[in-house]
Amino acid sequence: MGAGRPGTARTWAGRLPPARPKPAGPGRARAATIAAVATQPVSGAASPAQPETAQPETGAPGDLISPDEFFRADVRVGLVLEAEEFPAARNPAYKLLIDFGELGTRTSSAQLTTLYQPGDLVGRLVIAVVNFPPRRIAGFRSEVLVLGVPVGSRKDVALIQPDRQVAPGTPVF
Repeated sequence: MGAGRPGTARTWAGRLPPARPKPAGPGRARAATIAAVATQPVSGAASPAQPETAQPETGAPGDLISPDEFFRADVRVGLVLEAEEFPAARNPAYKLLIDFGELGTRTSSAQLTTLYQPGDLVGRLVIAVVNFPPRRIAGFRSEVLVLGVPVGSRKDVALIQPDRQVAPGTPVF
């Protein structure tokens, strides 16, 4: 056995000894307070056993929005009726006329020239935000924001579209 308390070596064999208290310092009291607050149940929570959803690493706390804020954007499916070159635009773009069903037709300036020809866009379903304020782009009234994703460089934009045939004006959620 060894020096010290009898049976000590046998009791701790293969296990860690009990944790020793750490010396107090300026950060220890704050850490203890945070730990105590973090273990208290949140008022209105479904159950204290369910942890809060982890915050994404890419967004700062100020970047998070609520579902209610997200749903303030009116995102709808539209059918492209017309597409034409827009040479007056600062960045290469097309002028689009899009049918949104019960909302009627709306116009958009869309920077889709690297992956699409105007004829490719006519008859295609697109997804667009329809409740942004209109913008004037080189004298053209752009009423909706057609949504896409970058492919390769930011100049190459692929359209977001439903994978099934749906009616123009269908809300996206």
